[in-house]
Amino acid sequence: MRISLRDLTAQTPRRYHRVTIVALVLLVVIVVSGAAVRLTGSGLGCDDWPNCNDQRFVDVSTGHAAIEQVNRLFTGLVSAGVIAAVLGAWWLTPRRKDLLWLSGGLVAGVLAQAVLGGIVVRVDLHPYAVQGHLLLSMVLVGNAVVLVDRAGRESGPRPARRSPPWRSLVWALGTGTTVAIVTGTVVTGAGPHAGDEDVERLGIDISAAARVHSATVLMTVALAVVLAIRLARRGEATMVRAALSTWIALALLQAALGYAQYFSDVPPLLVGLHVFGATLLWMATVHLVLVAERPPAAVTGGTSPARGLVASRNT
Repeated sequence: MRISLRDLTAQTPRRYHRVTIVALVLLVVIVVSGAAVRLTGSGLGCDDWPNCNDQRFVDVSTGHAAIEQVNRLFTGLVSAGVIAAVLGAWWLTPRRKDLLWLSGGLVAGVLAQAVLGGIVVRVDLHPYAVQGHLLLSMVLVGNAVVLVDRAGRESGPRPARRSPPWRSLVWALGTGTTVAIVTGTVVTGAGPHAGDEDVERLGIDISAAARVHSATVLMTVALAVVLAIRLARRGEATMVRAALSTWIALALLQAALGYAQYFSDVPPLLVGLHVFGATLLWMATVHLVLVAERPPAAVTGGTSPARGLVASRNT
């Protein structure tokens, strides 16, 4: 029997869905490893790009250099995961334009991250560059969540739907979460964990920045409570309510971590957990918006949103 290249590279929807989940997990890992670089003061462990320094491409002679090298290794794994997602979308049978565009967005984002990463090193970890690096990572994670969601569902034209009265609240919640993440990066830029002891910091009082960040978080949580009450009274949109419950649980945990780290002099471990939690909360936010935008018949089931993000569906 003759086997063609097409046979070897053919992707089924179920297999491709798993590929997109791997890409998403790797993007989350790189966010956490990048935070570890900053929190251990290893941001300039390698002071050149793409080489570690002007003498060696790889240098693990110091702890800081080794940590930065591990982070760069994860960057390579992320690149491999993204390439797999693009090739899988191209080889998918039947081929879908939406998945091609979404996977292409991951490629563009990873390339932009590589360029921005070099800039971060060149400007000696200036807080604005570091903020941009994290926010771009969140854009990539959001793109990957959409890709996982679309890859796990059948393609086809979206049926016409009447906009539910709570839809604007979902989008307001998404906007509030975005603002909270941005203000969180401002707190980081004013805080003590710069990635190196000689790095410039934002000329902002960290207490004032933390209060603004806390206010945005509390207002967004209040919006979530209003949305939850409205959905419960209407007794509809079961999947939206489940996604919202996940969001509220993560938001409350994040708030607790935020206050704990602030009142315990910002220990690195809690800050790292807070970054990880922010990434999970952002994923939950994007997932909530996606579920809310589905046709009415598709949001009345009881499927767990967590399963939709981290487990392959049997389709």
